[in-house]
Amino acid sequence: MAGMGKRMRPHTLVTPKPLIEFAGKPMVHHIVEELAKTCHEPIEEIAFIIGRFGEQAEKSLIAVAEKLGAKGSIYYQDEPLGTAHAVLCAKESLKGKVIVGFADTLFKGNFELDESMDSVIWVQQVADPRAFGVVKLNSNNLITDFVEKPQEFVSDLAIIGIYYFKDGENLRSELQYLIDNDLKEKGEYQITNALENMQRKGLRFAPGKVAEWLDCGNKNATVDTHSRWLQLNPHTNTIGEGLTSENAVVVQPCFIGNNVKLSNSIIGPNVSIADGTTISNSVVQNSIIQKNTSIQNSVIDNAMIGSHAEVKASMKSFSLGDYSVATVE
Repeated sequence: MAGMGKRMRPHTLVTPKPLIEFAGKPMVHHIVEELAKTCHEPIEEIAFIIGRFGEQAEKSLIAVAEKLGAKGSIYYQDEPLGTAHAVLCAKESLKGKVIVGFADTLFKGNFELDESMDSVIWVQQVADPRAFGVVKLNSNNLITDFVEKPQEFVSDLAIIGIYYFKDGENLRSELQYLIDNDLKEKGEYQITNALENMQRKGLRFAPGKVAEWLDCGNKNATVDTHSRWLQLNPHTNTIGEGLTSENAVVVQPCFIGNNVKLSNSIIGPNVSIADGTTISNSVVQNSIIQKNTSIQNSVIDNAMIGSHAEVKASMKSFSLGDYSVATVE
């Protein structure tokens, strides 16, 4: 999760993308909770591979790990040298059973680890596989080939960025081999090349499948994913403590944080409102609104609005960063 999140600006100018909140938690918190559900054993450690996000962001990540009863560790990827390089940045933590997850997407699926396999690579069928790494399967449902962004059709099973490895030390060795021998593809060290080497040595790879694969690559995708997340997780459709509501209607699914004030407004469906926000004389749907923001006399749809912002405008499909003002008189 070391990228700069340029496609999510202005929100990532202040907050690293994986720490952007919706439904009451940072995006990365939702991801690690879903990964934790796949494990039969307690998680010992969660290692976060990040850019130089700052001390406060690092404390927030450590807190995410500790909420799941795990040790939190921070590693840095200072150059964007590819997925294999990114994972190897946490080489001190690559030992024993390891799950690798990339923080660009959320997923839902009632699945369990097949620990009889050397590795499980989670995939999803896609309409256009040219933008993804894909896998090919044999008649025994084992992975036979890994192909990075094929321009001619070889498979429509896209790798979604979740991997299980029975032997973390072996994974570390294979990743280090790519770096030591400068084995790049499309200018970067790719984890798929390490997987190919492991397979040639006889390791068995099985595909894992998820029920839903949800993209958070840009604002529109994140708002859509947030809406679907609220629908898939009815327990998150929460109204927090200290809500002040006067002549307001909440249409579920919604998440409303603590000490929110609503008046003469219709909220929802598919809205997250963080702590301390005030909304009056407005209609808000399909939107993510952060903390201590004020919305007045507005009709809003398909929006991401940061913290300490002020909106007095009717707009559709927009982003507004922290401490910003959108006013149309």
